Amino acid sequence: MGQIKTKELSKLGYTNDQARSLVINTFSRHFKHHPKSALLEMLASIKRDPAAYREDPLLGNIAATFLQTEATKPFQSFDLLEQTGQLKTYGGKEIEAGAKKQMETAMTLPVAVQGALMPDAHTGYGLPIGGVLATEKAVVPYAVGVDIGCRMALTIFGESNSYLKRYGYQLKQALKEHTHFGMEGGLECVSEHAVMDSPLFSATPLLKTMKGKAARQLGTSGSGNHFVEFGEIEVFDNNSLQLSAGKYLALLSHSGSRGLGATIAQQYTKIAMDTCKLPAEVRQLAWLDINSDAGQEYWLSMTLAGDYAKACHDAIRSNLLKATGLQAIAVIENHHNFAWHEQLADGRDVIIHRKGATPAHRGELGIIPGSMTTAAYLVSGRGVDQSLYSASHGAGRAMSRKRARESTTVSDMKKSLSDAGVALIGGSVEEAPSAYKDIETVMHLQEELVQVEGRFLPRIVRMNKE
Repeated sequence: MGQIKTKELSKLGYTNDQARSLVINTFSRHFKHHPKSALLEMLASIKRDPAAYREDPLLGNIAATFLQTEATKPFQSFDLLEQTGQLKTYGGKEIEAGAKKQMETAMTLPVAVQGALMPDAHTGYGLPIGGVLATEKAVVPYAVGVDIGCRMALTIFGESNSYLKRYGYQLKQALKEHTHFGMEGGLECVSEHAVMDSPLFSATPLLKTMKGKAARQLGTSGSGNHFVEFGEIEVFDNNSLQLSAGKYLALLSHSGSRGLGATIAQQYTKIAMDTCKLPAEVRQLAWLDINSDAGQEYWLSMTLAGDYAKACHDAIRSNLLKATGLQAIAVIENHHNFAWHEQLADGRDVIIHRKGATPAHRGELGIIPGSMTTAAYLVSGRGVDQSLYSASHGAGRAMSRKRARESTTVSDMKKSLSDAGVALIGGSVEEAPSAYKDIETVMHLQEELVQVEGRFLPRIVRMNKE
């Protein structure tokens, strides 16, 4: 699909952005191995006789852009259901009442099929952080979240953990010089990645305007709880990576899709709220019909944001490896703010939204972090259907950022860092260890969801200084 140019689409009569975005999304998902000549012939055929493709499950939406359709209402109004979908909560005693209420309310959406609440859950916007929601033929932008594709990446090196003591200064300098945090500024050298050549950047007017900013922010991290850190990981016996049990030097990064994802989330949440009218308490959980033009546009935009978030981690890793001369022997990554087409245990096709939750299908590897001074865990999913094949995405906040600022001093945080043997670059009391739940308790509460295969301890941490 990447071979077909915008000029070629225009010559075939695909002159509006809506038609082009549908073509790019549909062909990249379902026809990526077809020869270019066959794709061009297919597009010409759709343009000549769109009615013949009206009912086609893959091409019907493209054909619809050329058909005269009846005028539809500018919005639809929906009532909440009294009968709610199936909801499973893990570690309920550790979850605040507000988060539980948000999840229970989300289950009253007419499109909700099944839900799960992870033990690290806390109140968020719309869906709680740590909420997992399965819907039928609908995507909920705020159930994905603002930082689309926010993810973890763990890189394991061949060097033992003793490397940290010998070369701690060099590793600290590499973090200072080759990572960047915050809303403004960037790296001295612009990072490069194949994602910037993605045809999806030309799929919609919004994505076209975001490409320049995305290029500037590539390889950087945001504020809040995003971090890049060197530490040591103990890999246990019989691990899925087939590494010898022992302690290794490792790099752990937590970052998302930067301004690109935030802008996509804001635009399509507004579209959803304008077209899907809901009672005030669930207004932010307005959804887009996945087969609608807006739903298709959001999906391809979300997909690009996820690819871009991965590219940011790739660039962070590449820049640090060049600076240190280290070589990776294993890389494990996972999204925790995203939506996927999946199938439930009963065979139903659904869209599973994980807003602050780690995918945990059977055998699927992931990383669950604690705080700047506590352990992160390398895990393998057990594939539990009641949890919607998910686990927590971290320890979860025990207090809001406002409360953390009011109740924690810089000296308190420095003592915690010193006691744990952690050097911090940047950071703020909003992210102090005391602001988070106990990661050991959270891991205990989800033993049925994941198998622990390794334990990472941070040693040199870089975060945004707010």
